[in-house]
Amino acid sequence: MIKTNFRKTTLPSSITTNKIKIPFQTRISKNIVFLGLLAYAVIILYPLFWMFISSFKSYQEIYSNVWALPTDWKFENYTQAWSKGISSYFFNSVYVTSLTIILTVLIGSMAAFVLSRYKNRWIDAGLLFTIGGLMMNPQVALIPLFEILTITNLIDTHWALILTYVAYRLPLTIILIRAFFLSVPKELSESALMDGCSEFGIYWRIYLPISLPIVFTSVILTAYFAWNEFLFATVFINSSELKTIPSGLMVFRDALRTDWGVLLSGMVIASVPMIILLIFLQKYLVRGLAEGSVKG
Repeated sequence: MIKTNFRKTTLPSSITTNKIKIPFQTRISKNIVFLGLLAYAVIILYPLFWMFISSFKSYQEIYSNVWALPTDWKFENYTQAWSKGISSYFFNSVYVTSLTIILTVLIGSMAAFVLSRYKNRWIDAGLLFTIGGLMMNPQVALIPLFEILTITNLIDTHWALILTYVAYRLPLTIILIRAFFLSVPKELSESALMDGCSEFGIYWRIYLPISLPIVFTSVILTAYFAWNEFLFATVFINSSELKTIPSGLMVFRDALRTDWGVLLSGMVIASVPMIILLIFLQKYLVRGLAEGSVKG
């Protein structure tokens, strides 16, 4: 019989234990950061909470009992706000924002595909021109834009806003999507070319499907800009029936100078779509920005 001797080995206590001791100073710093972020969240969220609560109050209760909950919840404020003009402003904003998103993402993704796939001096010039578009301030171009839209008879139409919004959101969209396209392996497009796929087919069937995170990121950023833009919507649109939510609320305020409960209900209705969009697409926003920053 063969005897085998097994020597008992002991692992260091630092390996056998599952508890990791965190330095006291590190825990203090983390708690300070947490408290700072919590205070910042309260500062940001409390005005929204106050607006939501006050939208159910009457005019007298808003002034007499500012910080308390409503004693009589007036849900009819929302029906009045919707029937007195918010509905038309809401659907105008949906129309303008939807077309802005579609055109910006479609044109921006195709431009990003070209800028990421090819290399020559014209492509470099186009990339510099796109980066220069990020530096354009909307307020600076207000008067030239107004003159151009007047010549083309687009003043007081929704296309005056749509084309302007697309032009201002395209540079950022192109830069973001191009950075994502640069991380796509070239072997995918080369194998597709060998199988007889066209350049547009490579864009539509390979690049676009795998870039959905950055596309959704562009959708969120474009929607937020188009839905909340105020300057162009006020200057380029004169008719009350064509106004979007931001400029329409100004008219709505003038028409309801004493009924603040109904006005706050209109503001809540205007805020709900962007809040819902951000809640459902927030994971794509973070993921798209993170993956799009790998190359650039």
